[in-house]
Amino acid sequence: MITINSQDCKEKFYQSFKTQLEQINKTYDEICIACIGTDRSTGDSLGPLVGYKLGELEGIRIVGNLDKPLHAQNLKEFVSSLDENTLVIAVDAALGKEERVGFINVKQGALRPGAGVGKDLPHLGDIAITGIVNIGGMMEFMVLQNTRLSVVMKMADVISEGLKRVLKEKSSQGRQSQKSQ
Repeated sequence: MITINSQDCKEKFYQSFKTQLEQINKTYDEICIACIGTDRSTGDSLGPLVGYKLGELEGIRIVGNLDKPLHAQNLKEFVSSLDENTLVIAVDAALGKEERVGFINVKQGALRPGAGVGKDLPHLGDIAITGIVNIGGMMEFMVLQNTRLSVVMKMADVISEGLKRVLKEKSSQGRQSQKSQ
């Protein structure tokens, strides 16, 4: 887990995501970043903010941003549209213990959107990136509405910059290996 309060958090996120991506044991034709959440709740806006900050990346499909969020109402349809040859990187906000607020977790495996607020939504992702935006345990919807925007914005900066850096490196390596063939 990476805290946004450390001076080297961007480098730590970059290294963590790069390692997880290198360890993926899956053949894929496409990379999709699923940025889950809504722009209507500060605490749940991490995914859409990351999608917005990513903008357009060459060769990468980005789903979910401030204009077109990927949320509970359209998530099932999105998951059912995914091809098995798509590598999915899922980004979402999470609630956790008070001492973990401001931490970002990067791991292999599926993310469980809505788990912190008791929603039963489809799991998705080959790599899951979660940012603990506030404390969980009671009145989760109220907690998400009262989350500090500065925490969410710092996380969105760290995540989007790290994703861009790793995926641009991967893209340029792919082009270089094609040239040498």
